[in-house]
Amino acid sequence: MDVESFLAGAQELLAIPSTADRPDELRRALDFVLDSVGPAGPVERFESGGKPSALVCAAGGRADFRVILNGHLDVVPAPPEQFRPRREGNRLFARGAQDMKVSALLAAQAFRELAGRLPYPVALQLVTDEEVGGRDGTWHQLERGVRGQFVIIGETSGLRVVTESKGIVTVTLRSVGRGAHGAYQWLGDNALVKLARSVSNLQARYPVATEEVWRTTLTLARVSTGNQARNQVPADAEAWLDIRYPAGDADLCGKTAEEISAYLAGFCELGVTAVVDRVDQPHHADQDHPDVLRLQHAARSQGYSGDVLRKHGAGDGRFYGQLGIAAVAFGVGGSGQHGPQEYADITTIEPYYQALTEFLTSLATSEP
Repeated sequence: MDVESFLAGAQELLAIPSTADRPDELRRALDFVLDSVGPAGPVERFESGGKPSALVCAAGGRADFRVILNGHLDVVPAPPEQFRPRREGNRLFARGAQDMKVSALLAAQAFRELAGRLPYPVALQLVTDEEVGGRDGTWHQLERGVRGQFVIIGETSGLRVVTESKGIVTVTLRSVGRGAHGAYQWLGDNALVKLARSVSNLQARYPVATEEVWRTTLTLARVSTGNQARNQVPADAEAWLDIRYPAGDADLCGKTAEEISAYLAGFCELGVTAVVDRVDQPHHADQDHPDVLRLQHAARSQGYSGDVLRKHGAGDGRFYGQLGIAAVAFGVGGSGQHGPQEYADITTIEPYYQALTEFLTSLATSEP
């Protein structure tokens, strides 16, 4: 591949501020990648919750795809300067460089060049809502019948293969008390104090991680109250919690929102309720799946370890996992995801493209 030509296109894509609050820019990023694919196959467009997505099929249209290449083109918000890509040595800095516009564009290029000559159905799935939950992109398409046998999601991995990621529970703790004058505390019931105690109980069960550890973690994301006076006992308070849990957590794994709410209530003070806003189960793919092994081999052919990796963050692979479809994350290298120094490792661009190419062509000779 022509890396310099690819980088020129990648920088155009990275300059698009495709954040959730900019629907026109989401569409512009999607159209940019679709234009790069060209007439490689029919395009099926979707939209849900104001978020556009697309499925590009090889000739023949919708099928039970042997492989789906999935990429998200939305990014988290960033200052304007992060949407002005810059190169420093072997690093390409920009919002979305690592997560995951570069990998998505490489998947689009591999699809463009190979889809028409593969003896099995393959698809390119492009979504614009992964950073805000994925339900209006990948999940929306799955609800409308899109299916595949093996899915490669271009989340950054440095050419390692991510077969496992944690589940997510988002929770709102709501505390109700009784307002009173701050000088007469005994006449009130401080909702904020009860909330703080409840959070403290939960943090005792799930201590803040100070190093990487594969266990359930709980993040206190926000605390608020409607109280506006310093000399008033707060009558209400609210906290946002973000819980990440691995497969095997007996308290959370496989449980419904109602069951998790009841479990969390056991840590809460009287007057504090736990409302589960969202539950996503952990993602897991069999490390011995034949396609996982083929992908590892393709990465090793490019001089990379291809090792199996597990991630603390969630991705759209969890939606496929819920349907029993094997999905892995496999992308370029880089660092600084969601931060001010996010970058893609330019040295991994061609090896990643070649690994994808080898994997897709190897299936052609192994299919019955």
